[in-house]
Amino acid sequence: MSTITLATLNAKYPHAAFGLRYLLANMGPLRERTRLLEFTINERPLDVAEAILATNPSIVGLGVYIWNVEPTRQLVELLRRLAPGLTLVVGGPEVSHEIDDQPWLAEVDYVIKGEGELAFAQLCTRLNAGQHPLTRVIDGGLPDLAELELPYALYDDHDLRDRVLYVEASRGCPYRCEFCLSSLDKRVRAFPLPALLAAFDQLIHRGARQFKFVDRTFNLDLERSAAILEFFLARVRPGLFLHFEMVPDRLPDGLRELIAAFPAGSLQFEVGVQTLDDEVGKRISRRQNVARMFDNLAFLRERTGVHLHTDLIIGLPGETADSFGRGLDQLVAADVQEVQVGLLKRLRGTPISRHAEQFGMLFEPRPPYGILQSHAIDFATMQRLRRFAQVWDSFWNRGDLAKGMRLLWSGGSPYERTLAFADWLFATAGRVHSMSLENRARYLAQHLIEIRSEPHDLVCELIEADFVSNNRRAPRLARQLQRAEQAAQAQPTQLPDRQRRHLGHA
Repeated sequence: MSTITLATLNAKYPHAAFGLRYLLANMGPLRERTRLLEFTINERPLDVAEAILATNPSIVGLGVYIWNVEPTRQLVELLRRLAPGLTLVVGGPEVSHEIDDQPWLAEVDYVIKGEGELAFAQLCTRLNAGQHPLTRVIDGGLPDLAELELPYALYDDHDLRDRVLYVEASRGCPYRCEFCLSSLDKRVRAFPLPALLAAFDQLIHRGARQFKFVDRTFNLDLERSAAILEFFLARVRPGLFLHFEMVPDRLPDGLRELIAAFPAGSLQFEVGVQTLDDEVGKRISRRQNVARMFDNLAFLRERTGVHLHTDLIIGLPGETADSFGRGLDQLVAADVQEVQVGLLKRLRGTPISRHAEQFGMLFEPRPPYGILQSHAIDFATMQRLRRFAQVWDSFWNRGDLAKGMRLLWSGGSPYERTLAFADWLFATAGRVHSMSLENRARYLAQHLIEIRSEPHDLVCELIEADFVSNNRRAPRLARQLQRAEQAAQAQPTQLPDRQRRHLGHA
C-alpha cells in the first residue's frame, strides 16, 4: 500500500521536527499509513529524494522554513522529475506568504499556508477519496487548540536522549514587532493545561530532561506561566533544563518567587530586547518599558540562577551602528550571560519592508534575506558588523574565553573593543569563523599583547584560567605565541610541496 510521507530538512541533527510531529499526530485514520522522515540541510537533495521514494509514497508533505527553502526547492525539482505522478504538498512559514513571488512553487500540487495540522489531514483524506480541491493554495486557518492531538508521544527514546525537545503552551503574540512573523497573528491562543501537563509528565517519566518552549511570550498569561513553573518545580531532578522566551518587562513578584526557587542552571530565559533606541522601537511597533526590563534583568542576575540569553538586532530602520553599540554595552553592563547579535532579516510577509524605501534598506534576494545596507549603515560597515556578530558569538557567547574577553573590554566599550578585535582578526587570519578553541585563544592573546599592550604573563594566565574553569586542558600559550611570531617573521623561500615534488625537489 502506498504511504503518505512527511519530511523536512532540519538545520542540525539535534533539532527535532516539531511541526511534522503535529501533522502526524493529527492524521486520524490515515496515521498508520503515514511515515515521518527527518534529514538535515547538510545532506544531498539527491540522497533525500532516494530515501523518500523508498517509502513508496503517493503523497509527500514537506515542511519549508527559511533555513531549508533552497535545498527543499532542489528536492522538489528532483521528486517531480523522478516521480511525476507523486502529489507534492508544501507548508511552513516560508511558503505561507508571498507565494506568487516563488516560481519554484509551480512544481508542487498544493501549498498549505498557516497552521496545517487539520488542513493537511483533510487534504489527504480528500485525495484518497479521489476528490481534488479546486484551489492549489489552502489556508490552514487557526485551529482550535483544544481539538489538536498533542505530538509529544511521538518523541521516541532516541529523541529524548539526543535531541532538543520542542514544546509549546500557547500560540500567537499580542505584540506587533514588524520584523517578526508573529506580528501577523490575530490573537494569542492557549493549549488546555491539564492535557498539556499530563503530556509533559509522561515525557519526564520517560527520561526527558530538556524542554524548549517555543511560545513567543511565555509570561504573557501570568497565571498559566505560574502553573507551568510550579509543575516543573515539583519535578526538579538532575539535568532538568527549561528554555522560555520571555517578555522582558513583565515579571511580577509572584513569578519572581517561583523562578528564584529553581536550582541554578535549570532555567534559561530568551529575552528579546532587539533595540534600546526608543525611536527605533516606536518605528517598528515594538513596545517595552526599558527601565522595568533592566530592573527585571538585575533581579534575575542577582537573585536567581537563570541563564539570560538576550537578543539584539543590527540594521533596524534608522538605527546606526553607534546606537546599536550603546545598546549592546548596556546589556553587557547588566551582566547578562549572552547577547545574541543578529542582522535584520526581511522574513516573507512581515511589515518591516514598508520602511525599505524611506531608510534605504536593501536585503539579500535569497534566504536568509539578511540586510545588506541602509542609509544609516553602508554596505562596508554592515560587513564589518556581520563579522563582529560572528566574533561576538564565538569569543563571548560560548563562554569559553570569558576572562580574556573581559580583559579586552577593560576600561572601554565592549562593543568598540570587540569590533576593533574583529577587524584585526579578519585582517590577520583572513576569516573570523570556523576556528578551534585553541586558535581563538591564541589570536585573542596575540591581539591583547600586540595591539592592546596588555602584559604577556597576565594574558596567558587569564586565558589559560579560562580553559581550566571549563575543564579543558590549558594550552601552552607562551610557546604558541612565540611560534606564531617566528612564523610571521620568516620569509617564504620554498615552493609549495606539490610544486616541489613535480620539480624533483622533494
